[in-house]
Amino acid sequence: MFDTNSDLGASLYKTWTDKQRFDEIEKLVQGYRAGLPVGILCKLSETIAGDSKRAKKILKQILTDEERNAAIKSAQGGMLPVVKSILG
Repeated sequence: MFDTNSDLGASLYKTWTDKQRFDEIEKLVQGYRAGLPVGILCKLSETIAGDSKRAKKILKQILTDEERNAAIKSAQGGMLPVVKSILG
């Protein structure tokens, strides 16, 4: 299904500046606040940022402590460890 584009844009994101990455993740946070599932927020943020450590740093700047805690509590199943590692 994703034979030629299996990186979901990761190669493009590598060419972006830190500002472009931050801005794009900020748009994802707006989507999360409007109903985007937390798992998608975390996985796409990780892809855009380049790794989970950078995604965590950016999301910590954008989301409040209360929002991060609520997001962790809302995570389910296999996404719980991912969400905890990025938002915890």
